Amino acid sequence: MSIESPGLRLKKLRLEKGLTLDEVHKKTKIHLNILKSMEEDNLVNLNPIYVKGFIKIYCRFLGADPRSFVPDFKETIRKAEISPVKKENRFNLANLRPPFNIKPFLIGAGVLVVILVLFNIGKAVSLKISQIKKKKAASPAAAAVVPGKAKPVPSKAKAAVASPAPIRLGIRAKENCYVTVRSDGKVLFQGVIKKGRFESWQAKDRFDISVNNAGAVDLEINGKVISNLGRKGRALKNIVIDKEGLRIGR
Repeated sequence: MSIESPGLRLKKLRLEKGLTLDEVHKKTKIHLNILKSMEEDNLVNLNPIYVKGFIKIYCRFLGADPRSFVPDFKETIRKAEISPVKKENRFNLANLRPPFNIKPFLIGAGVLVVILVLFNIGKAVSLKISQIKKKKAASPAAAAVVPGKAKPVPSKAKAAVASPAPIRLGIRAKENCYVTVRSDGKVLFQGVIKKGRFESWQAKDRFDISVNNAGAVDLEINGKVISNLGRKGRALKNIVIDKEGLRIGR
């Protein structure tokens, strides 16, 4: 009567329970190659400590007492080490490979990391550009001066240079008075301003005025009243009003 090996006994127990090696692998997490090697009594290349641990897990899963298998497995391993075994039948840890190809997974993970990094960089650059635009919009006066070009002039200053404030002239008659008013070489008024009347004009650069009765009128220049141009009845022909003020020629 032949004595059954411990590996064969484990295989019979598994088959009696109607289990496949793949089902045992999924439940116990023991690699398929190790399960096959245990059932074939071919664990010569595995550390005895690991062998003992695997046998205990497998036996408990099958409902068997590990103590009735461990001594037999030790003896089987010792005999296998003494007797020649074909190299291809020996169990080798190098043959333990994951049940799926991990390379595509690692490549995919790497690509995802690169995409996330580029996305975050793009987001940071976009935020920085937005902040710079807001700063420029908030302070338009801080425009940079380009070498070789004139510094930008604010719109109000341009308006002041392009169109200086005009000279405003008003004449109020205290008595009837003949008046001639010229502005920038053009005659604006020539005639009698009657007593109590007020006439006004504006010029860009200069007024030239003549009156036949200096004591009969008051002048108002840019809101400032000037009285007593001369004695009553005196004619003045060279009254000049410009940016420098009022001058009365002889």
